[in-house]
Amino acid sequence: MTTQTPRTARPLGATGPQVFPLGLGCMGMSALYGHADRAESIATIHAALEAGVTLLDTGDFYGMGHNEMLIGEALRSAPAARREQALTSVKFGALRGPDGSWTGYDGRPAAVKTFAAYSLQRLGVDHIDVYRIARLDPDVPIEETVGAITDLIEQGYVRHVGLSEVGAETIRRAAATAPIADLQIEYSLISRGVEESILPTTRELGISVTAYGVLSRGLISGHLGRDRRFAADDFRQHSPRFQGENLQHNLDLVEALRKVAEQKDVSVAQLAIAWVLSRGDDIVPLIGARTRERLAESLGALDVVLDAADLAVIEEAVPAGAAAGGRYAEAQLAHLDSER
Repeated sequence: MTTQTPRTARPLGATGPQVFPLGLGCMGMSALYGHADRAESIATIHAALEAGVTLLDTGDFYGMGHNEMLIGEALRSAPAARREQALTSVKFGALRGPDGSWTGYDGRPAAVKTFAAYSLQRLGVDHIDVYRIARLDPDVPIEETVGAITDLIEQGYVRHVGLSEVGAETIRRAAATAPIADLQIEYSLISRGVEESILPTTRELGISVTAYGVLSRGLISGHLGRDRRFAADDFRQHSPRFQGENLQHNLDLVEALRKVAEQKDVSVAQLAIAWVLSRGDDIVPLIGARTRERLAESLGALDVVLDAADLAVIEEAVPAGAAAGGRYAEAQLAHLDSER
């Protein structure tokens, strides 16, 4: 565990690239959190690259391809030097209907290669830096899915294999098939299940973690009011942690965290991100900023130094397991190999 958050690069596993210590999660620019402004989204990607951010994370199913096309547009309009520093991390395999419904996951080798072909076109790149199935396909052995990605690596279309939301056993099976750069999984002050068996496994195998949900979808950002109402197309309208008494309980935790943040003269969001950064140099938090203002705030977490006393106070304010409600609804949790 580290006690400070320098701006030095962090590795994605033993064989992956060095990346800026924060990545930019681009999903919210296209889906699941209500309306996002296209021009501001592109400006935010440009600002992130200008600040030194290298890893841009997306999924081919975010807005049914919209997010990849958005990133492609941002890369085309960025200065050449910034465009060249960008590394793309892409999730695939989630199946959706025309109405936006979720219909399962497909990890068959032929499907993997088809998904990649479309992503390369939408992103406007000749290779994807890290490629991963979004959720384990229960009908396809992980060895077959990873093997298909390895074929793409041999053909020059992908650089590294990643994983997403899988448990320790699946991680071991995947790593026995090919070198794994990173596991993408939710990790925050109020989502710490990864610490039990998954994080020890990734560390044993030399695999990094790209942590999403570090602000728990805005819940522990310090910006969410108790009377906040969400749009019908906002994921949080149906998320257990944002419902009724659960929300009120969780916002009480945020107020406890706010007191700690005020003592350090930082924002709640900066403190929460700095805590994830402090968990180790093999952790790369993905910040889901949709505006340049939120991006600037998040980047400020890199200047927050947490010593042992700070970490103890944070732990007291928000103990492990303190959150009310699951991180997903039960139907969605059923698709997470990491929760089994």
